[in-house]
Amino acid sequence: MTTTPDAPFRVVFVCSGNICRSPMADVVFRRMIHTSGLGAHVASSSAGTGDWHVGERADHRTLAALDRLGYDGSSHRARQFQYTDFERNDLVVALDRSHERVLRGWARHDDDADKIALLQSFLPDAETLDVPDPYYAGPPMFDEVLGMIERASRALFRQLEPAIRSAG
Repeated sequence: MTTTPDAPFRVVFVCSGNICRSPMADVVFRRMIHTSGLGAHVASSSAGTGDWHVGERADHRTLAALDRLGYDGSSHRARQFQYTDFERNDLVVALDRSHERVLRGWARHDDDADKIALLQSFLPDAETLDVPDPYYAGPPMFDEVLGMIERASRALFRQLEPAIRSAG
């Protein structure tokens, strides 16, 4: 892993429409990066496998769940994952296995495919590999999903942090 202020380690979180789960993961992970003082060495973003919401803000329930825990997701605008995202990112984190399958189908070669991981796979005791889609549920499900994302993001960060600190 090569990280410098000019070339940070880049992570992209991917869900379906980029308005619920992946923006949550991006916002949570960014806070961890900045709180740890590694903002110059790690960058994160998010995208969706579909183009239904390109340019839109995160779902209002996503924003409310984030706000309840002191996160700010107001600057998020949805975008669709592009092939160039494989080149621009060191790690492509899928929020569930359907996203992982789509991303693996889009991978042009082994280097692309090797960058793909499921967020929940970073938790050794995860009950499921999928972060459920809260879109068709009520606000309590958004809070539950945010909790899952926080736990898995902490586990991901704990795995990346030593290598990033030693490279920085």
